[in-house]
Amino acid sequence: MTVQYARSANVYDLRQASPAAPPSMLHTDDGFDLFQGLGARMSFDRDEEIFGEGEPADFVYRVISGAVRTYRVLSDGRRQIGDFHLAGDLFGLEAGREHMFSAEAIGHCEILVCRRSALFGIAARSAELGQALWAQTALELERAQAHLMLLGRKSACERVATFLAALADRCPGDREIVLHMSRQDIADYLGLTIETVSRTFTQLQSDGVIALNGCRHVQILSRGALARLTQ
Repeated sequence: MTVQYARSANVYDLRQASPAAPPSMLHTDDGFDLFQGLGARMSFDRDEEIFGEGEPADFVYRVISGAVRTYRVLSDGRRQIGDFHLAGDLFGLEAGREHMFSAEAIGHCEILVCRRSALFGIAARSAELGQALWAQTALELERAQAHLMLLGRKSACERVATFLAALADRCPGDREIVLHMSRQDIADYLGLTIETVSRTFTQLQSDGVIALNGCRHVQILSRGALARLTQ
């Protein structure tokens, strides 16, 4: 049963249990979902805020379907996207008591919302869940470090290629990459203009590295060429 979205001052109604979410590192080897029964399933529409920067980090979130962006708006109005969270990803797991970024649904999505105190309490008694949370946190740190390197040292073409390669790695069994995010989202993630992102996509297609099937579907034609562009 889906819990209707009801949020005020970062308070959620968590009375309904959630069904199973997509497989991820939060599943055991035999497929058991370590998050099963820990939270509530909620629906968010396109561009709807899930939590805001500076709000209490009382909940932890997991994407069941759709995609989420986390971001900050700078003092001059520019937006920097920190990460994109896809089905199976955990987000909102903060070191402090407040959220450092805001989170929005990119399109319609289903999110599993779990109280942080309940999750940590169970993790303290469950070695499997504790290890899964540690692994998820380590993965988030690794992605953040890679993003920092991308913004600081790579050219526009290298940034776009790295972004596409990373998405392909997150969906290894898919022949096409589905871009839930817009070109503007990608630009705000890569620290580029939307014109540069669009031009680079076109150039990669002309070079035979990718094929564009509409605005939202990208097929990697040469993983070797794409990998060379990321270095």
